[in-house]
Amino acid sequence: MPKRPSSRPPASSGRLRIVAGRLRGSRLDVPHSPGLRPTGDRVRETLFNWLAPVVEGMRCLDLFAGTGALGIEALSRGAAHCTFVERDRMLAQGLEANLARLDAGDARVVNADAAAWLRAAQGPFDLVFLDPPFEARLWNTAASGLEAAGCLAAHAWLYVESPAEEPLALPPTWRIHREGQAGGVRHALYRRAAPDPLS
Repeated sequence: MPKRPSSRPPASSGRLRIVAGRLRGSRLDVPHSPGLRPTGDRVRETLFNWLAPVVEGMRCLDLFAGTGALGIEALSRGAAHCTFVERDRMLAQGLEANLARLDAGDARVVNADAAAWLRAAQGPFDLVFLDPPFEARLWNTAASGLEAAGCLAAHAWLYVESPAEEPLALPPTWRIHREGQAGGVRHALYRRAAPDPLS
């Protein structure tokens, strides 16, 4: 008699590795969670090649953290601190466990909705990872929230990951620095410019 398929989701749907730095080669389990779409190794490697001259000593914010791979990669490469914000309690607990297991550095995990957390956010953050669940379509709202919170350093770096065809309406002070595409996903690094006092 054939086995009936299990209705229970697997505890893990894969693994990621930290690409470079102090934690190079460390593995992160990717838990099974609807909508979770971690940034892959190759895209992270490209991003941190762009950031290599500046990432050391940065204060980072991983706003829709998920597995925390982006923020942990930054810590591995010398970032001074990373705050991870994740709404899903299971993912937040898994992230805390990974940070402790890896002794990743100065990090804080906040189990909260990103929009609610931004209303009381304190910075300044030098580097922000903005990679919300695609189906939630929160790029523009989150970007506006970051600006309204006043938690960005004057010349902060901002990484945005989105569907390639998604129209974005980001703040005018966010100037594109580098961008690329992997499959149907666009990954872009912006640099924040000081607002024009005459505008």
